Amino acid sequence: MDERQRLAARIRAARGEIPADLVLSGGRVVNLFDGSLEEVDLAVFDGVIVGLGRYQGKERVELGGRYLAPAFIEGHLHLESTLLTPAQLAAAVCPRGTGAVVADPHEIAGVMGPAGVRAMLEASRDLPVSFYFNLPSCVPATHLETAGGALDAGDIQDMLDWPRVPGLAEMMNYPGVLAGDPGVLDKLRATRGRVMDGHAPLLGGNDLNAYLLAGPDSDHECVGRQEAALKLARGMWIMIRQGTSAHNLEELLPLVNPVTERRCLLVSDDRHPDDLAHQGHLDDLLRRAVAQGLDAITALRLVTLNPARRFGLRDRGALAPGRRADLVVLEDLREFKVLQVYQAGRLVAREGEMLQPPRADFDPAARRTMNLPELVPEMLETPAEGGQVRIIELVPGQILTNQVVEEAPVERGRLAAHPERDLARLWVIERHQASGRVGRGLLRGLGLRAGALAGSVAHDSHNLVLAGVDTTSALTAARRVAALGGGLCLARGEQVLAELPLPLAGLMSDQDLATVLDQLKRLRRAARELCSHPEPFMPLSFVALPVIPHLRLTDLGLVDVDQFQVVDLFV
Repeated sequence: MDERQRLAARIRAARGEIPADLVLSGGRVVNLFDGSLEEVDLAVFDGVIVGLGRYQGKERVELGGRYLAPAFIEGHLHLESTLLTPAQLAAAVCPRGTGAVVADPHEIAGVMGPAGVRAMLEASRDLPVSFYFNLPSCVPATHLETAGGALDAGDIQDMLDWPRVPGLAEMMNYPGVLAGDPGVLDKLRATRGRVMDGHAPLLGGNDLNAYLLAGPDSDHECVGRQEAALKLARGMWIMIRQGTSAHNLEELLPLVNPVTERRCLLVSDDRHPDDLAHQGHLDDLLRRAVAQGLDAITALRLVTLNPARRFGLRDRGALAPGRRADLVVLEDLREFKVLQVYQAGRLVAREGEMLQPPRADFDPAARRTMNLPELVPEMLETPAEGGQVRIIELVPGQILTNQVVEEAPVERGRLAAHPERDLARLWVIERHQASGRVGRGLLRGLGLRAGALAGSVAHDSHNLVLAGVDTTSALTAARRVAALGGGLCLARGEQVLAELPLPLAGLMSDQDLATVLDQLKRLRRAARELCSHPEPFMPLSFVALPVIPHLRLTDLGLVDVDQFQVVDLFV
């Protein structure tokens, strides 16, 4: 059947001249255009919605007064931060009502370059969730760290022709934009006319005007209502984020009103697999939004129609003729319990379970990305060079950090941890070129009492990050992560307490969700023995991100993000 014949058949089905493939009857259809609930049949033919009204079909499903809505669309997610492959993530979120995800693969691109983006596209084909990938704009994120891959404007220009690529992912290097950095401006010019996501925490005034002029017109980094209100007023799309580390929904949701809601989305950004399994995905954000007082249909727009409009997904996001039949059947519009999920008119999940497990494969090249020198104690020693030291201080519930200057804890002439002051030693070891470069610092906020943590997940260049009370524990954890080909590890002395292997680019597991959850449970149990932070690996993964204020650590040293330069550890 050619395209003209297909269109002719769909028109006949829409007119009721031939039976639909599927008719969903007896439900309340959520109309996102006028805000009503319509008690009509919804007819599906050839994978698309052909009509709402009275229809006959080859298959008829009675909904018994339940609600019928479009499948949810995630507008901003770093897939790698779930620790799952696209297939395993689909298995986790599809039963929760998610039908499409717009991801930014800059994590794997930071490890593998364009080959990492290609691997994500290949691994996400023909899954029960549609995956779209915006092209990473900042790989490496800055010149203040060492990445394993790089994407320049030429790479981005070539990749724009790849399938399922809406545009440019978050432009984190806003200082580069404001300074007129030629490489940054070339990337913006290459994607002119396509979607350009932004990333500009705390930016305002004339600098915000200049950033918007350059092209990026969304932000998921607003933590305060006044900041978000200004950005809305200047024409930005505001992505209200509720992830595992960053919790902004409660603060920002009061900004949503009948005028502003057309430019707002609910997004996850970074969401842990444990949260996906036990709290949910976008269904969790919907519950929270409605519990906070937002109208249910407005809340649904923020995860359906609005992201579809934002990313040019013209065939999704609403229940209307011609739209793809990605549907969810909901028990109510308060708890958003998902009873059934359809993709292109085919039932793929029911009562929280996938009907058929999605295939799972990934480019084998992703298993060869840990390139470290021999890890020896001398790499971790830091001679004391002054009386005061800069400290990275975590901010609870945020990925922002504070910069604190205090008296340096010193033992035998070397920098030391000080658990009583909640000070852990911190290291970032370059893991792409085996260069031996090590950044050294101190971290407050983990509540680390003993032992050490190590991980190959360290945004955005994903070097090996360690936090520990003593060198022996830190070396044990680091060596185990290297042996696993990437992963997360907790150690005390020479004993490994728990681990989660992440052999795919050092970022993702090759196991199913149940196995990953079991490994996370063991990690969490071991972490309680060592520290007070409930999820220590999540903030640890962000301490090396030199585009989020205020103080970070990379393999090149301490980075003052406000000055956008490396600064001395000792003051």
